[in-house]
Amino acid sequence: MRVNKKHSYLPAEEKGIHIINIRAIEDIGYDQHESTLLNSLSKDPDADCKYGLYFRDGKRKVDYILVYHYKKSSSGKVLTRRVQHNDSSARSTKQDQPLPGKGVHLEMRESEPHVDYHEDDKRFRREEYEGNLVEAGLELEHDEDTKIHGVGFVKIHAPWNVLCREAEFLKLKMPTKKMYQINQTHGLLKKINSVIQKITEPIQPKVAEHKPQTVKRLSYPFSREKQHLFDLSDRDSFFDSKTRSTIVYEILKRTTCTKAKYSMGITSLLANGVYTAAYPLHDGDYEGENVEPNDRKLLCEEWASYGVFYKYQPIDLVRKYFGEKIGLYFAWLGVYTQMLIPASIVGIIVFLYGCATVDENIPSMEMCDQRNNITMCPLCDRTCSYWKMSSACATARASHLFDNPATVFFSVFMALWAATFMEHWKRKQMRLNYRWDLTGFEEEEDHPRAEYEAKVLEKSLRKEHKQKETDKEKLTWKDRFPAYLTNFVGIIFMVGLTFAIVFGVIIYRISTAAALAISSTPSGRSSVRVTVTATAVIINLVVIIILDEVYGCIARWLTQIEVPKTDKNFEERLIFKAFLLKFVNAYTPIFYVAFFKGRFVGRPGDYVYIFHSFRMEECAPGGCLMELCIQLSIIMLGKQLIQNNLFEIGIPKMKKFIRYMKLKRRRSLDHEEHMKKKQRYEVDYNLEPFAGLTPEYMEMIIQFGFVTLFVASFPLAPLFALLNNIIEIRLDAKKFVTELRRPVAVRAKDIGIWYNILRGIGKLAVIINAFVISFTSDFIPRLVYLYMYSENGTMHGFVNHTLSSFNVSDFQAGTAPNDPMDLGYEVQICRYKDYREPPWSENKYDISKDFWAVLAARLAFVIVFQNLVMFMSDFVDWIIPDIPKDISQQIHKEKVLMVEVFMREEQGKLQMLETWKDNDKKKGENCNNHSPRLSRSHSGSLSSCHSYPLDV
Repeated sequence: MRVNKKHSYLPAEEKGIHIINIRAIEDIGYDQHESTLLNSLSKDPDADCKYGLYFRDGKRKVDYILVYHYKKSSSGKVLTRRVQHNDSSARSTKQDQPLPGKGVHLEMRESEPHVDYHEDDKRFRREEYEGNLVEAGLELEHDEDTKIHGVGFVKIHAPWNVLCREAEFLKLKMPTKKMYQINQTHGLLKKINSVIQKITEPIQPKVAEHKPQTVKRLSYPFSREKQHLFDLSDRDSFFDSKTRSTIVYEILKRTTCTKAKYSMGITSLLANGVYTAAYPLHDGDYEGENVEPNDRKLLCEEWASYGVFYKYQPIDLVRKYFGEKIGLYFAWLGVYTQMLIPASIVGIIVFLYGCATVDENIPSMEMCDQRNNITMCPLCDRTCSYWKMSSACATARASHLFDNPATVFFSVFMALWAATFMEHWKRKQMRLNYRWDLTGFEEEEDHPRAEYEAKVLEKSLRKEHKQKETDKEKLTWKDRFPAYLTNFVGIIFMVGLTFAIVFGVIIYRISTAAALAISSTPSGRSSVRVTVTATAVIINLVVIIILDEVYGCIARWLTQIEVPKTDKNFEERLIFKAFLLKFVNAYTPIFYVAFFKGRFVGRPGDYVYIFHSFRMEECAPGGCLMELCIQLSIIMLGKQLIQNNLFEIGIPKMKKFIRYMKLKRRRSLDHEEHMKKKQRYEVDYNLEPFAGLTPEYMEMIIQFGFVTLFVASFPLAPLFALLNNIIEIRLDAKKFVTELRRPVAVRAKDIGIWYNILRGIGKLAVIINAFVISFTSDFIPRLVYLYMYSENGTMHGFVNHTLSSFNVSDFQAGTAPNDPMDLGYEVQICRYKDYREPPWSENKYDISKDFWAVLAARLAFVIVFQNLVMFMSDFVDWIIPDIPKDISQQIHKEKVLMVEVFMREEQGKLQMLETWKDNDKKKGENCNNHSPRLSRSHSGSLSSCHSYPLDV
């Protein structure tokens, strides 16, 4: 290996040599001020290595960074690690390289204090681990002379032979020399595509990867034996930075460190604090003057900018820089946002239809007509008085905006929209798999997690098994039973806590409504319902946002104590628990308003009470659909605005500021050092570490639920989701490009468990919308009245039909209004919304026949709607093929071309072999026909003849 200025490693072939870092310059004794003066007179050495993107030689690219903390003495000098032979008298005089020998120990200067045991232990582990990395073929370079006090960096470079070896192990598909023509459309389709391309040209990103391609390179899993198939003219760019970092990370994961508590790779060392961070480098700066062109800068300009919100995403460039898994997330988010456009348009049309027909709606006109003089029963005991139905006119008119026949059509449309969206995404996913050479890719079992290995080792030691049996040991359900029990109890408790909070908000609504009803002002009484609903929804929103963060942490803890074997298992279990808890948290208040509020109220004279004092709240005369709309809109908009946007912007910036202030306090550098430009790995170290895609997917899945589950009550939900996602795409892009460390590229061919969750929500949405239309809205009662009870075939008299009568003399003692003359006249009969027998009937206040007729119609509607829409969704799923026809043809064409390439190669080998045999035969004949005078050298010439093919 090359020896760098500060640290060096001897070749791995020399056995018995311990790999040790040496601060050579400090050992020699350079004064810091003298070295600063020398550096100021010479050229900036950091410019040669492009400020940390390359090793000090300026040739070897930095593929990965390991970060560790080290302690300095009070004089500011690092503990000097010295090497000596077994012979104690033989001291090393040259401190820039360790001498061979097995007797290696640390010798601290007399003037320096001792470092604690834990620091020594961590250093020993780092030295062994880095030595193993060198044996694996990686090249390392250390840098502790940084602007960040007490932080050292290990730069890792993978040479060409290591890249080839690992690419073959990982079965990475790489482009070959063979190129072929992509099938193009012909005739009318070609003209249509050209017109569409011209129209959409202004909204296309200006990146080379996004331009339509007519030719494609044939890809094949890399093989060192078949390097002649690949275009290796430029070895530096054959493996891009994403692939190089992926290869290094695979080596880091499988390289062991036996001095650790358990033999594992970088994951265990990070968990134990031996290293504090591990990450690949960004390609360079994304802003500033004289910045060299790089993919990060291009992504920032054409993707991570709010000014290009109207453009398509450069998905291929995103995949090239961040890997397939992150590329698939942004591709899915883009498809989802595009599909929201038609849903938003239809939702706006439905809303406008409600606005246009509100003045023609007969039920709301009857409720607003003061000539009807309908006196309603009190909303609460004693403090509330009788009230006129016409006072709820505004609520009734607003309810019609969302409760009209068009909402039924919109519910059916959104169910089919969800099925179409899922099919469209599957087709888009197959196109991306073809373009990104993921066809035939199968995820192999990942390395076991560090925590899993620790538990297995602990179990093996507890059973006192032999070392050779440790690998056979694994965790069974009995080992995980306490964790499973804790998970079950914890999830039940969290769900119960959510229900308890919703119940508490119900108590708040009831008590606040009773308190506000005491108000003597008529305006205060008329706004009681709006005030109570708005404040309760805001309380629900705050609780949901707080519990979302709490449940996220609890779900992670519950998953950790289960000790899943691989990272994939861990992620899937975490997603399931987090989604379950957050789904219950977000939708429980909405479910209450939609299906439970007003269902268990009772009737005047026989109300249902909570704690013997609070009456169950009831819906407004226009129904609960308007309140459901308010609840859904405030929670959805507030959650998107506060949690998804403000938190995503504010929290990372606050963490970055706190980290910056901590580093600023720890700095003890002079002015010259402070003014020095930071290395790339120092800048990236100050960025926020990548925490996975689970939070990004989760917020979109919850939003998808808001868009589909209760869309019958809020047709504008797709529009607000669309506006949010336009910002969300650029916000996430800006976060990935500028705020986060570069994540390790992960290969993936789909979005994993999230697809199944989306399908589940789509199926659940059909059922919920069927119940919302039939039980929450007045759509079914109107149909029943129109076709069974209406005398003239119109809706006149519908409001009176839905109201029952109550004789005020039948109030229970102590529940009658304190001021019965509040309306200015004595009330004998008041009305309430229900289907019951009148007080002059033999079975007074019993449920009437009309109730059972409406209930039967509601249940019939649920069954018909659910089965019809499910059938239509499955039909859409069946009629749209998962794989586009042109993509299946291209995949088949690739297989045929690959077979042709190998057939030609085999034919070439056979021809070459036959040529060799013919030459060998001719040479043998020539040797047999030699003259007698050459007979004495015959044996020699014959041997030379036979050696010819070998020489060739």
